Amino acid sequence: MRSTPPSAAPRRRRRTALAATGLVAALALTATACGGSEKGEADAKPSGGTSQAADANGDGKVEVPAGLADRLKEHGIDVDQWKDGGWKDWDEDKWLTEAKDFVNPVIEGLWKPDRMQSATEADKTVTTKDTAADQGATDPEPAPVEAVAEKTPYHDNAAPVGKVFFDSPEGSMVCSGTVIKDANNPGRSNLVWTAGHCVHAGGSGGWYRNIAFVPSYNDLGKSEAELAGATTTEMAPYGTWWADWASTSNQWIQGGAEDGGDGAAHDYSVLHVRPEQGSDGKSLEETVGAALEVDFSAPSATEVASMGAWGYPAAAPYNGLQMFKCVDRPGRLSLGASLPTMYRIGCTMTGGSSGGGWFRVVDGETKLVSNTSIGPLENTWLAGPQLGREAEAMYQNMSKTYGGR
Repeated sequence: MRSTPPSAAPRRRRRTALAATGLVAALALTATACGGSEKGEADAKPSGGTSQAADANGDGKVEVPAGLADRLKEHGIDVDQWKDGGWKDWDEDKWLTEAKDFVNPVIEGLWKPDRMQSATEADKTVTTKDTAADQGATDPEPAPVEAVAEKTPYHDNAAPVGKVFFDSPEGSMVCSGTVIKDANNPGRSNLVWTAGHCVHAGGSGGWYRNIAFVPSYNDLGKSEAELAGATTTEMAPYGTWWADWASTSNQWIQGGAEDGGDGAAHDYSVLHVRPEQGSDGKSLEETVGAALEVDFSAPSATEVASMGAWGYPAAAPYNGLQMFKCVDRPGRLSLGASLPTMYRIGCTMTGGSSGGGWFRVVDGETKLVSNTSIGPLENTWLAGPQLGREAEAMYQNMSKTYGGR
């Protein structure tokens, strides 16, 4: 979904359940052990939502894949000026929207600690009116569940969650994301799962810029006072990883909106990342010591006893510095008769937790089953998409085409 301008009125939040402590314990154990709106066959074609990023070589000049430079020039974009601030030009004709137009060259040192801390939460809201008229399967609204702070250090107590930073026309923004396994590159994944609205503005906009992932952000959960003058290493203990390839659903690109829109049920994304400051040969998975498998079976909410949502809520009363979690028995939410049913849990987490993974334990293994997408202005619950055939096609295409790079 798209990011909400900082001046917009109340953002939605999320919630957390104190119940299902068994899931919480299992998640911690297994995580650390890992070391438009129109549906049809065309929507399942992964090529529609996969994009290739530009790159920057050692002399600071931007290089782009064959054919993309000419395409950018058609939009009046000088790729050689991109790193020098050209990316700040958000003119409508220069805000690239098509999947193949994604451009994200590394700008070393851009995401410094103070810039990370000042990033505004990306959020999507849905009003009562949006859900009242649905003809699909919707369960009664869940009771709010208070978010619980994750134990520190995060890398020892939680799944491999981190923060996704990006720039939008409204300024620097932040979401949450999760390191996931790469089916075609076992043990060496460079893939991150997040929400579509954390990478693309949806139907009325285009790709966001300077997208980067910081795993285990503020790993020790320090307070704002304790982080005064913090170094990049303190904030990003495993480094900053830039997205050089990105995928989201065609439904989100075509139908995503400020309130989620018809793209909400397909609000997911996969990033392929690389380290900002070169590589020692280790993948993201090897660097952080963990990655989660994605569960694309899209189980019915009625079949799941509990799901947990993890993320970094940034809107009041939170400040985006600490990781929180919510665990609850999921219910069903439908935004329309023609749209897939979404999962919904009670949770008080606010904006900034968008894109954070939803986990469940299957045969003793923690798997990612959804991600935070939308919630109400009152911040009492959150909803996420079911990950089925179309999401798996997008993931598989990303893994097969770009995973080994």
